[in-house]
Amino acid sequence: MKHFTNKALSLLIKSSALRPPTSCRLSCRFARINPILANPIFARTMATSSTPSSVLKKPIKLACVQLASGADKAANLSHARDKVLEAANAGANLVVLPECFNSPYGCDYFPSYAEPLLPSPPTQEQSPSFHALSSMAAEAKVFLVGGSIPEVEKGKGKEGEEEKKYYNTSLIFGPDGALLASHRKVHLFDIDIPGKITFRESDVLTAGNKLTLVDLPGYGRIAAAICYDVRFPELAMIAARRGAFALVYPGAFNLTTGPMHWRLLGQARAMDNQCYVALCSPARDMGATYHAWGHSLIVDPLAQVVVEAEESETIVTWELDGAKIDETRKNIPISSQRRFDVYPDVNEGKIRFEEPDVPK
Repeated sequence: MKHFTNKALSLLIKSSALRPPTSCRLSCRFARINPILANPIFARTMATSSTPSSVLKKPIKLACVQLASGADKAANLSHARDKVLEAANAGANLVVLPECFNSPYGCDYFPSYAEPLLPSPPTQEQSPSFHALSSMAAEAKVFLVGGSIPEVEKGKGKEGEEEKKYYNTSLIFGPDGALLASHRKVHLFDIDIPGKITFRESDVLTAGNKLTLVDLPGYGRIAAAICYDVRFPELAMIAARRGAFALVYPGAFNLTTGPMHWRLLGQARAMDNQCYVALCSPARDMGATYHAWGHSLIVDPLAQVVVEAEESETIVTWELDGAKIDETRKNIPISSQRRFDVYPDVNEGKIRFEEPDVPK
């Protein structure tokens, strides 16, 4: 088998040196696909195993919708529906929208666009975004990671006055339109890079307090988190150790942090955990107050970026295969080589998978 693989790859390299495959040339206009992975010779050489994976029961096609959104919430929701249906019609089973897909991104916008999600389910009047996402998932018959939306929770302060808390919240729906899980952004985006960007989500937002695992019946389990959460490897490591075949991050990096770390972080989380990683960004709008990096991408368990968008609106897709996860973990068996006699096990101890009063 090793001789066959080496020979096939040798032929691939020779043929690729002459010209890239036509399908790759066409697809690379709007999203860069790794030319080696797109080559049919490589695809035949690395054929899917007939043995079901212990992590991903059968292949699933994932689509990241790099959506262009504006100030009109109703228009954003309608546009998102069109793009989710487009992804589903192209064969996607799991569709991801970007962070704050229903509104502009920024501390000035969170309160005015925020919707109450409790008690769950909210009414159509309370949360048009909740109902739009539920309807999209059901109409498209897909699992839908609904990017994120600003959420408001109303309560009473110590003196009895009305108190409002705002969250950056992702809602995940099943193909029947039912809510499967929700994730409130755990790590708030508070940074100060002199001469570049200063941003403090904590001036407006409250952090969530749990790690989010989502079971997709018939396939397996994913982890959902939001943007800045990707910088914290503990969340990803625990999720992978608890059986997640993919780590899914709606996010909105900017023109400073994007070129620095967006791609690198996706690869790092995939390499650390030997699973798939999806990062889904809004499209870049230089007329907005916040300029998103774009470059939505999917990374495989070997930390190869298999497909990546440019900055404009598009959809990037890839079929996730459990055999690829199993092969990677078999060939580089870090899961059985950890030394918990030398350092602590992050998967043990106090880990929050639940918190009171969250949409569910």
